[in-house]
Amino acid sequence: MPVPVPHQRTVVLPHQAGPADDACAQSARVADTPGAGDATARGVGAPVAAGGRARTVPAEGYPETGQPQPAEQRLSADRGPLHQGLTLLLIGEDPNSHVPEMWDWAGRKVRLRTARNLTEAERLLTDDVHCILLDLPPAERTADRDTGVPGDELGMLRDVLRMATSHAVLVLTYETDAERAADAVRVGAQDYLFRDELDGAVLSRAVRYAVERKRADLAQRQLTESRMLAQENARLERGLLPTPLLDGSDLRFAACYRPGRSRALLGGDFYDTVRTPDGTVHAMIGDVCGHGPDEAALGVELRIAWRALTFAGLCGDELLATLQKVLEHERADDEIFATLCTVDISADGRRAGLCLAGHPAPLLARSGERPGLLPYEFGGPALGLLPNARWPRRQVELGGSWSLMMYTDGLIEGRIGKGNQRLGQDGMTELVSRQMAAGLSGEELLDASVREVRDLNGGELTDDVAVLLLDRR
Repeated sequence: MPVPVPHQRTVVLPHQAGPADDACAQSARVADTPGAGDATARGVGAPVAAGGRARTVPAEGYPETGQPQPAEQRLSADRGPLHQGLTLLLIGEDPNSHVPEMWDWAGRKVRLRTARNLTEAERLLTDDVHCILLDLPPAERTADRDTGVPGDELGMLRDVLRMATSHAVLVLTYETDAERAADAVRVGAQDYLFRDELDGAVLSRAVRYAVERKRADLAQRQLTESRMLAQENARLERGLLPTPLLDGSDLRFAACYRPGRSRALLGGDFYDTVRTPDGTVHAMIGDVCGHGPDEAALGVELRIAWRALTFAGLCGDELLATLQKVLEHERADDEIFATLCTVDISADGRRAGLCLAGHPAPLLARSGERPGLLPYEFGGPALGLLPNARWPRRQVELGGSWSLMMYTDGLIEGRIGKGNQRLGQDGMTELVSRQMAAGLSGEELLDASVREVRDLNGGELTDDVAVLLLDRR
């Protein structure tokens, strides 16, 4: 088979190319490169024989003179440093299979490894191999020797694709096997070549196309898998968010939830509200230290445990002591803790029992009065800090018409302006009072309050934020 004339063109393979706007335009022509001849240097398209027809390859996108750029400074996009050069792996039963000589854009000769079977190929298939050339045997050689029944003509290709999931694969066959060559692409090969038309220029172009197509296929697969995973996580997180159970109660419920993690629906903050058969409305809000998925999962466990224990009749100190045991058994390490605020509102809606475990006190707005924080002095430590801790239950008079807002510290720890000053509970109280005076209530009040806190912070809040509002009018 004739050796290709090197000066037809200089080949820049995709794994060696940098960004389209500078890599090709600024690459240097190597003076002593075979093929760095006058056609490329003059900027004239060089003819390439492909499939028996003359084709002209434009000179744009190939190295220019006078702009040297050391190859060692450019890295391969997929298989390591460029100075290692290009490596192809030929798999075929015929050890004398001939592959034309090729040079990369810097004048280095392309390295070729040969393997007679899959066992040898697996040993030679290292990370620096950029493309596999699979020399398919003639179709008649795949038939059973005794019966003459055709075998799996593409069985070897399937084995190679299973073995080399991240490598481009080119199939070599005869022109008389055109149908089988097309089947090879349908099975998973990036392209096929006929031995009858094989020369260096055709092979270089085919390798470039195969590597680029494989890269695009892998990128598309990763994108699809990422989208499916994101959709699955979103469905899971939506299912883990609470559904308040307030049937039969005259209280109005609203909530606002903003996880601190980017593109997440669930954070370490958690809340819930249920009504027990005796008419008591129980509300809870908590915060697991940290912002990752492990903290979010622990928060869900604590919320579900709280709901189950509440329906079982536990409240106050007994309920919190049991939740602490759940936390101690489920947390990843002994430094994880959680703050919690629980409120149980009597059936007539005029009184409430309050328990605080290291959590900020709720904000109460009675009809005709300025909103204010409930007492915090009798609160206990956060869950998971002290063994055998106690959490006293304090009785609070709510009155006939009121609004009770429970929140996590993400709402009060945002900065004010460019300094280090935090909003704090006093700043939050002033902010919410102003929003209430403007006539806002329910979800509209919560959304406006969180939005103003974010604006004061100068951007998105980094901590999880959960706010729960109960109204009685």
